[in-house]
Amino acid sequence: MSIRRLPNSLIDRIAAGEVVERPASALKELVENGLDAGAKRIRVQLEGGGTTRILVEDDGHGMTSADMALALERHATSKLPDEAIEEVASFGFRGEALPSIASVSRFTLESRSAEGGDGWRIVTDHGQRIETGPASLPQGTRVTVEDLFAKVPARRKFMRSPRAEYQAALDTMRRLAMARPDVAFRFEHDGRTIIAVQPQTAPERVAALLTPDLARNAVGVEHQRGDLRLEGVVSLPTFNRGMGDQQYLFVNGRPVKDKLLVGALRGAYRDLIARDRHPIAALFVSCPTSEVDINVHPAKTEVRFRDPQGVRGLIVGGVRRALEEAGHLSAAREQHAQPANWQVEGQGPAAGQGDLAMPPSAPMAQPLPQGTGLPSGVREMPAPYVAPAGRSDGFAAVMAAAPLARAEAAVAPVPEASRHPLGAARGQIAATYVVAEAEDGLVIVDQHAAHERLVLEAMRSAREGQGVASQPLLIAEPVELDEADCERLEEAATELLKFGLEIERFGPSTMLVRATPAPLGDKVRAPQLLADIAAELAELGSAPTLQDRLDLVAGTMACHGSVRAGRILSVAEMNALLRQIETTPHSGQCNHGRPTWVKLALGDVEKLFGRH
Repeated sequence: MSIRRLPNSLIDRIAAGEVVERPASALKELVENGLDAGAKRIRVQLEGGGTTRILVEDDGHGMTSADMALALERHATSKLPDEAIEEVASFGFRGEALPSIASVSRFTLESRSAEGGDGWRIVTDHGQRIETGPASLPQGTRVTVEDLFAKVPARRKFMRSPRAEYQAALDTMRRLAMARPDVAFRFEHDGRTIIAVQPQTAPERVAALLTPDLARNAVGVEHQRGDLRLEGVVSLPTFNRGMGDQQYLFVNGRPVKDKLLVGALRGAYRDLIARDRHPIAALFVSCPTSEVDINVHPAKTEVRFRDPQGVRGLIVGGVRRALEEAGHLSAAREQHAQPANWQVEGQGPAAGQGDLAMPPSAPMAQPLPQGTGLPSGVREMPAPYVAPAGRSDGFAAVMAAAPLARAEAAVAPVPEASRHPLGAARGQIAATYVVAEAEDGLVIVDQHAAHERLVLEAMRSAREGQGVASQPLLIAEPVELDEADCERLEEAATELLKFGLEIERFGPSTMLVRATPAPLGDKVRAPQLLADIAAELAELGSAPTLQDRLDLVAGTMACHGSVRAGRILSVAEMNALLRQIETTPHSGQCNHGRPTWVKLALGDVEKLFGRH
């Protein structure tokens, strides 16, 4: 068969297949056109999820009749004044959107230019012009798309239900409305108003589009590295979802869905959130146009960075810094548990993550004095957890069965409770939960989750100093693993040594353990520890940053070295735990993202007994 030129009608349909995958794709292109036209107000109406009708109206600068005719030709655009495509700052620039959409729908374009004159209308039916003439409308542009893919059955049969298409369109509108908080948006579906927002700040816009609860369960992000800048809003680790569907990422104001950025956001919450939970976020990355290629995908939802690791570091560092500076990760910031309703939308109480309010920080308790018997190389291991003779975990041995609950007399309860944000210990439930009385409520602490975080932060601190001290084994212990795991551990041996774990390869499927981290004591089960670290390294992937690998190792070791549920504690030990939580970073949740403590305000307790 000889080579031939394709007809324009077929070229437009091919382009439509790349640009217009579904109604949400057409909606995205039309709203972006309005934004590029300088619109300050945009109204969108959908019927049947966009399968029946899409209307987008803006108050931008509009077009003349001649410009309208040209806009329906392929590769005609006002957004690329010269050939410097890498410098483009507008949403669109290919000049394919309007002709592509018009080729697969009944398409009506109406516009009135800011230059004056009457409005004009052009109507096409799947690429064929069927009507032109005057139109009555204010300055701006109105586009109506009807019967999308009606004459392209091969495409229409792949469209999902109107409900599913509506959800995709709603996600598109949220992203665009977040990208431009200075613009008013109104979005209607089947006669019902879904979004109605006026110009506002970025944090206000994000909260308005997602959930009002986000306003008190989120922190602002502002971070810069050279020419790279990061701004936005992220949720507290304890305010999360079972899906990552509320993560909105933007590059130079353009909404994108980029694996690098999503992975960086996930990395920022590593050891602060459970693996099957996801934060809510709206992050805006700004960089010189020369540092990013936006012409990677026809729909422009993917980008390519010149320095991907620099961008990843910007996000990880910026988000973690924001969470730390907000102070909510310290136990000095009060968490008020809601007795009857802890869940976030799409998340039940069984998930173990509540909608925990975070009021402004209370004064932090002073650090406890350094204890005796501290293992060499561990600088900030809290005194209450220094192991006494014959013990590895720092808690006194109690040779008795654990009762369901118990309490001991405490001295001077009122002054003690008022001096500290987490109050004074009053007892223990099921040998797992410490109960304390604060000046303004009741505090319940998960002793294992809390101690796990304390161990992790102590190991991190020691790592940044001279390294975690090792406890040599009298006889090196061989550990059998599969060959792939041995390869991963051998590669990470130098990093593991910083945490006091000394290993070496001993055959194809055996690792030899010569020393274990001293802070973990003599109860470490080397086979399980190595297996867990190998599994974490495998999940992290082949090209993580060194910081990610070190954080992963520290978290895994901390879990193995923490006091377990079921251990009976004295009142003195419980109070020591409370004081250390108050002075330890990130102590609001354990290494897996679960809360380490909750507080029932006195008013909430009184409500439970009908006193209010």
